[in-house]
Amino acid sequence: MWQEENNTLYRKFQFKDFKEAFAFLTKVAMAAEQLDHHPTIKNTWNTVELWLSTHDAGNIVTDKDWHLSKTIDSLL
Repeated sequence: MWQEENNTLYRKFQFKDFKEAFAFLTKVAMAAEQLDHHPTIKNTWNTVELWLSTHDAGNIVTDKDWHLSKTIDSLL
């Protein structure tokens, strides 16, 4: 589940291995580019962490972030 903390939406995802994590990241990148809204990403082996905030709104959580979070969830 996404958690709102420190003016961001945060979620940690775990996968079977690096290959699955990276495949998921590729899908996230394509969706983010399509929405012109890009997350902060951290990937370590089978773990992906994402942070969403709207930079042009002063680095706070907006409807754009909630929309992207739902789009990302649909990629699972």
